[in-house]
Amino acid sequence: MNQTEKKFYDLFVESKVLVDEPLSKYTNTKTGGPADLLAFPQKIDELKKMIIEAKKLALPVTVVGNASNLIVRDGGIRGLVLILVKLNRIKIEDTNVLAQAGASLIDTTEAAYKMGLTGLEFAAGIPGSIGGAIFMNAGAYGGEISKVVDSVTLLTRSGEIRLYQNGDLNFGYRHSRIQDEDDIVLAASFKLKRGDKKSIREEMDDFNFLRASKQPLEYPSCGSVFKRPAGHYTGKLIHDAGLQGFRIGGAQVSLKHAGFIVNVGFATASDYLEVIKHIQKTIFDKFQVELETEVRIIGENK
Repeated sequence: MNQTEKKFYDLFVESKVLVDEPLSKYTNTKTGGPADLLAFPQKIDELKKMIIEAKKLALPVTVVGNASNLIVRDGGIRGLVLILVKLNRIKIEDTNVLAQAGASLIDTTEAAYKMGLTGLEFAAGIPGSIGGAIFMNAGAYGGEISKVVDSVTLLTRSGEIRLYQNGDLNFGYRHSRIQDEDDIVLAASFKLKRGDKKSIREEMDDFNFLRASKQPLEYPSCGSVFKRPAGHYTGKLIHDAGLQGFRIGGAQVSLKHAGFIVNVGFATASDYLEVIKHIQKTIFDKFQVELETEVRIIGENK
């Protein structure tokens, strides 16, 4: 721990900041090197103070949500890493669902269902957080976060809180302006509609059944690795290229769903990245299609 990190650590003794903590304990791939400092803020004010103090100290800050659609390189992340899973309040007022950034999509969809609200069914089994879902405009089965989010509360890197309406967020396919400006999602408000609880449950159960039957949920993974290229389906391209089962170290192209790379045993982030590179090169060589990663790749090489 260097002097800058020590100063920050001493400021937040009560927050129980972890030092040189392996991020493989928290990522969905079970890979990734250490964070110099790792914190789990429990309140918005605590998060805001951490951001302000880190800026004063020129300490780099990386926010990883719940670390689901993410690959952290084996060298880890310098400075402060923030995981927001403890900022997970969900509140419902009439047909509005207000969820903090660390709330899981699954918990949020369940809360909406319990109140008979429809619109979030597509997200029933997505393993990400609200913050991550806004950041990347998560979607599945024809639904997208951008279609149901009303407003988003953001924290700037200078500690200012801002409220953005849907139209301010420049949503696109797996994109939002947050990716460009590096603000931190604090909470999102979803405008839903009243619906029939039985129908909502059935649709959620259908989506969960489809996921369980088609996706390799029995292995650690970062979810869908690549964006869908125009005019193609990623999984079909990878399947047609004969890459299912291709493996480097413990990272393997799933035999169940070609769009997934799974950790079949002690994979490293480098294994994942080598498999990704091989897929991209093979698909381009065979089909002249460039595959762009959907998964966020951060951190330093070992």
